[in-house]
Formats: sequence, structure tokens, C-alpha cells
Amino acid sequence: MDYSKLNDIIKSSKNILIISHINPDGDTLGSMCGLYSAILDNYKKKCDMMSISKIPDVYSFLPHLNEVKNIEDYDKSREYDLVINVDVASLDRICDAKTLFDKAKFRVNIDHHKTNSAYGDLNFINPDASSTGEVLFNCFSEMGWRVNLDAAICLYTAILTDTGSFRFDNTKPLTFDTAGKLVEIGVQPSDIYKKVYESDSKTLVMFQAHCISKAKFLDNDKIAYTIVYKKDMEKFSAGDDCMEGLTEKLRAIVTTRIAFVAKEMKNGGTKVSMRSKFADVAEICEIFGGGGHKFAAGCTIKAPVEEAARKVLEEISKHEL
Repeated sequence: MDYSKLNDIIKSSKNILIISHINPDGDTLGSMCGLYSAILDNYKKKCDMMSISKIPDVYSFLPHLNEVKNIEDYDKSREYDLVINVDVASLDRICDAKTLFDKAKFRVNIDHHKTNSAYGDLNFINPDASSTGEVLFNCFSEMGWRVNLDAAICLYTAILTDTGSFRFDNTKPLTFDTAGKLVEIGVQPSDIYKKVYESDSKTLVMFQAHCISKAKFLDNDKIAYTIVYKKDMEKFSAGDDCMEGLTEKLRAIVTTRIAFVAKEMKNGGTKVSMRSKFADVAEICEIFGGGGHKFAAGCTIKAPVEEAARKVLEEISKHEL
């Protein structure tokens, strides 16, 4: 990986845009704000930051998050010197922002998804890393950058959330080593944990309880899934942020091998979030044009939600559980 080239292009670019993926999670937001903080600290230059969809309130504590603008606030005809995608496995994950990415004089892709096709002019992809936050910390180290407390908080949040608080299989010795270095900088682990995992709204808790109560179980309870209709969202006035963690709750059931949530979209399609303890769900999601990690992946299916759920179940049946 050409870290010196990344350093040079950031240093020489007069205007920079950092893009996070649709339905943002802690990794893409923490990575975006962490990169922003590091560039500001090391080169005294501000970047633009873009969110494709609503940012979950739980991440409001992240430094510089208030400077993030929605895609609707951007002029799509603008040409940036540099656009950096963080935690964006494929370009369809940035929707209409792809226009700005394609127009940029130089494009960088920083990620950790094994399904990433290396679509940038410069790519920093490490499928063995726990998170894009971990990939970024390594980039900063290789480039000799200072990492201040703001950046450390952001990167720690990215790592914490994408490892499920250091519980998932993507947690490696280097993950703990990186997290330890961020703690040495000044991150307070208990404080970040409380802000991320103990700040759920009543709406989220009640909505997810409703969705779980409707869950269906197949193949001796090895498969667990639930369908979320638009009317469910409307009943609880739930936003997309209320979906976060729902699939993991189904996977947590002791008998579950594969869990998925099929969410009815406004355009008539279906968004599928899939989690597993053993099977490679990225392979399953790739069948439908999606992807992700071995045990955590997703896809969008152009079919009504019940039909989409049937298609997913048919594909799951082809895999050994």
C-alpha cells in the first residue's frame, strides 16, 4: 500500500470530500470524523464530510459530527481535488454521491470488506482488519501522523462498534493493540461504551421488541428471521436508526445459525441484513448483488418483502448450517 502517495495527495489537495455509506454505522461515521480530525490536526485544512442518509442520534457525541452535511446539501456538479470513501464496500453504497466520486481529480478507497473491488485510484483495503477505523489508524501510523484525542475517540468508536464491543470473530490481537494505543492517547472505554450501547431511545427498544416478537424460526430453529413492514415503522415512528442491532439480537439466540431481517422499502424493494455464526453470509448476499463480511452482510432485493424473504430462504437452504 502506497502510504507516501496517500500522504502527498492529501497534503497537496486544496479541497477534499470524505463520504460515508448509506444507513451509516459507527465504523463509517467514526472513520469519516477520525480522518477529518487527523487531516485538520496534521495539515490545518478542513474537509467536507457527507452523509447519504440520516445519522443515528447515538453517534452525536463524535467530534466534528456536527460539521457533516447531507448529500442533498451538495452541488453534484462540483469537482473536488480529492474524494475519499470510508467503509464503502461498493459504489452503490454512496448512491447519487457516486457522481462526485467519479468527477474528482483523485479518488481514494479506504475499507475492510472482503467484497470491495478496489474501485479507487488508490485503495487501502484490509479484509483482515476489524474495521475501517483500524485500517485508518494503520494509515496514520505509516504516514507518521499525530493522532489527537478527537481522532482517537472517533477511531475507537469505529473499532468498538464493528467488533460488537470486541465480541465478534473479526477481533484479532492487532485490534486490541490498536484499541490500547487509542486508550493511551486518552480515550475512556467505559464512556464510549455507555454512549454507544446504553443510550437507546424508548422508541428503538419498543420497536425492536415488536419486530422480535414476530420472528419466525425454521430448520430446528437454526434459521431466525423477521419481516419489517412500512406499517411497523409508521406505528412506532421509527427511523432507520431503529434497525441497528436488530439482526444481532436474533443471531444471539443459542440455536440460531443464520439470522436475517427483511425490511420493506418505500420504493417497493427490500433491504436485507444478515448475520451468521458459521455460514458465509457474504456469499449469500453476493447472489443478490450485495456483500459484506463472512458473518455480517447485506443486500437490496428488487422484490416485495415477502417474496424477497422467500428468495433469501431458498438461497440459505443451499448452504450447510
